[in-house]
Amino acid sequence: MNLQKTCQEYLKNLPQRTSDVIERRFGLNTGERETLEAIGKSYSITRERVRQIENEGFSKIRPMINANREIVDNFKQVLISFGNIKEEKELLSVLGGKDCQNQAYFFLANCDEFERIPEDDNFNAFWTIDKKSIDNAKKTIGFIINKFKKEKRVMSLDDLSDGMKKEVLESYIGISKEIQKNPEGKYGLKGWLEINPKGIKDKAYLVLKKNEKPLHFTEIASLIGELPFSNAKKVHTATVHNELIKDQRFVLVGRGLYALKEWGYNPGVVKDIILNSLKESKRPLTKDEILEKVLEQRFVKENTVLLNLQNRSYFVRDEKGRYNVREA
Repeated sequence: MNLQKTCQEYLKNLPQRTSDVIERRFGLNTGERETLEAIGKSYSITRERVRQIENEGFSKIRPMINANREIVDNFKQVLISFGNIKEEKELLSVLGGKDCQNQAYFFLANCDEFERIPEDDNFNAFWTIDKKSIDNAKKTIGFIINKFKKEKRVMSLDDLSDGMKKEVLESYIGISKEIQKNPEGKYGLKGWLEINPKGIKDKAYLVLKKNEKPLHFTEIASLIGELPFSNAKKVHTATVHNELIKDQRFVLVGRGLYALKEWGYNPGVVKDIILNSLKESKRPLTKDEILEKVLEQRFVKENTVLLNLQNRSYFVRDEKGRYNVREA
């Protein structure tokens, strides 16, 4: 189908000004759609008069478009394959390819068998051939949103399909503003950092989450550059270090080494870890017991722990060689 050629055939029998108005309104020649006001100024007429001219042209074109079963049936089959619904930009890309999206929109807008549902707070603009499918799509979207809220993780189409045809599910999800897809092809809620990370801190969090182990801030900076969310700008290691220090999600567990607090790492220096370990145990601990607990929390040398234990302002040693917190 040559959509561009067909559009020109429809317009050639219209009065010159009517043809020009419709071409400019849909961007059929230039690719840029123009407003009623802009066209009116060029003709020194009101925008309402432009609308009247446009409608006069539509009254002659629409019967021809509705009668063009090759294009209409082709467009309908595409929508049927997507569950009778498709987000506008995606549908125009499928129907018109790279060069004829405005022509595809022209056909949809002037055919009685297609209906455009405008954008609102929750949904993108989309097209349908069956209003019943709108209810199905919205119910499916509501179910998926609740699933995300319950499981709190990004998911693939396979995770979400539950037997539904993937093309249909993807089409339903595509009309939702609340559900979005990240560059790795995983879906989640738009506010999630796995979907829309904001700044270095969120990207550092994703790097640690993905690697599942503490990393040096220089390595984190390097790996941020490999994330699909990242742009071409170089990530400076000093910037990463400064951001991690200020964010409570991260814990410094060694010399330049960071872990996630949610992994069970407690904030503070070695002295604080020893104090917490003794308070939690509610009994004196041996040197080896303290070493074991601290080295679970910090990547430091044993001597560093032993030097901290010698601080008599915080720790006391009993006759059995066990350590406890010095009472105030």
